[in-house]
Amino acid sequence: MSGVMKQLDVTDHSRDSAGLTYVYPVVSRRAGGVSIGINLNPNNACNWRCIYCQVPDLKRGAAPRIDLDRLEGELRGFINAVTHGDFMQKHVPEGARQIVDVAFSGNGEPTSATDFPQAVELAGMVLSEAGLGAVVKLRLITNGSLLGRSSVQEGLRRLGELGGEVWFKVDAGTAENFRRINNVDLSPDSVVRNLRRCTTLCPTWVQTCVFALDGEGPTDVDVSAYLDVLKRVGFERLAGVYLYGLSRPSMQPEAGRLTRLPEGRMTEIADRLRTAGLTVRVSP
Repeated sequence: MSGVMKQLDVTDHSRDSAGLTYVYPVVSRRAGGVSIGINLNPNNACNWRCIYCQVPDLKRGAAPRIDLDRLEGELRGFINAVTHGDFMQKHVPEGARQIVDVAFSGNGEPTSATDFPQAVELAGMVLSEAGLGAVVKLRLITNGSLLGRSSVQEGLRRLGELGGEVWFKVDAGTAENFRRINNVDLSPDSVVRNLRRCTTLCPTWVQTCVFALDGEGPTDVDVSAYLDVLKRVGFERLAGVYLYGLSRPSMQPEAGRLTRLPEGRMTEIADRLRTAGLTVRVSP
């Protein structure tokens, strides 16, 4: 690791905090400790543009080819620094000093990388060789839009075999709201199809960002449409739902229009999902 690292906290998910190309640490509210991120999109390219996205200079596109040797070296070196060095004491708040996962996340859609299946295999191998395969979860955080690709399915199947899990983004339940929030032309039918396919390959959580846009949060009608999508997938297929609020500033043009949803309203939404039969975890 190069440079001088500052103390990590939940409001800073900078991908270059360790001075590396692919590997970066964050303190994750949802995971509950240190998440070792793998950024397969160092070019800041994504096929979506979510209005709450904290990636600066985000552009439309796909991940570049991945230098797998470099990724392996960075991941091995960083895990060694965390497990055998003083990284935790120097950079992580007390109470969060445990590795909870290695997560494919980063500055764009990770499954857009041609080398995604190889990267999953590599991460599993490094964790296993470090003696962490049974205690550190391997996760993929994805918008799920590329599940039709055989290479993505291959990577997810291997992720499942390695005991990993998927956090699949679903922020709405109608084409209009997908367009408004994620800036993509997306039908509920395609979300149902891709999410259902994902659950057959790997244990899957739905992750949903809730917030107010121009002072207005999700209406009861919006929540009904969202619930309908998950019902069509099958609640029994899902590990559950992560509801989370805004914790870091958006770097998108809509940033000034976004505000945190009142905690009471988030609780109402969570209770409605639980009443419907879903397991729900909340990070306000």
